[in-house]
Amino acid sequence: MSYPGSNKKLVLITGAANGIGLATARKLASTKHDLFILDKDEEPLAKAVAGLTALGARTQSLVLDLSDSENIMPSLDKALGEAKVDKLVNNAGVGFARNVENTSFAEWDLTLDVNLKASFIMCKYFVPKMIAAGGGEIVNVASAASIVGLKNRVAYCASKAGVAGMTRAICADHAAEGIRINAIAPGTVDSTWIEKILADAPDPVATRKMMEARQLDGRMGTPEEVANGIAFLLGPEGRFINGSLFVMDSGLTAI
Repeated sequence: MSYPGSNKKLVLITGAANGIGLATARKLASTKHDLFILDKDEEPLAKAVAGLTALGARTQSLVLDLSDSENIMPSLDKALGEAKVDKLVNNAGVGFARNVENTSFAEWDLTLDVNLKASFIMCKYFVPKMIAAGGGEIVNVASAASIVGLKNRVAYCASKAGVAGMTRAICADHAAEGIRINAIAPGTVDSTWIEKILADAPDPVATRKMMEARQLDGRMGTPEEVANGIAFLLGPEGRFINGSLFVMDSGLTAI
């Protein structure tokens, strides 16, 4: 599989212009994978492609807004051509710091469309192709918020719980056909999304300390740490792991 003429495995990663997605792309580039990366933001995506190419990874990209559900499959058909995806990382996500009263219908819909529906569409598109090719690996990026309720994250928690449930269901349906699919549940990870939340917070310093204190070691995780977990789940070392919610949260959900 992979790009025509290549003997490397091809990984498609959504939300790959920064954060966990970009860190995962860099990690997989270092382990001799070809890459196809998606993001809605054109300039950061182009910068990511340049950096990954400099690492020696054959990298193609697609600017795609995953909230535009009807456009996902036609865009993939056009962009991928003869390339065959071996591994899929559904990482793209959005979130709003809102409780149920303050969450607008538009915010709810956008959160579910990007975090859950787009991951469903990507799996719907690629699972049959992977089965026809003899199997494949998928990691869906969920969250510790799929396990516990977090204050002011009502839509986000709902969407990530859906990702975890969908992952288990796809495993139940297709594990015997060669599909190995897992979800990963990071705790709070220092990222551009956290930067946006802090920028909107009345007291950014206090808010950051609160977010750090969720983890039992008193710090946020890094995108690179989560990328290591994703690479493990996609790789041969994780071949006996299927249908799991792989928690990486420094104890956030332990108490």
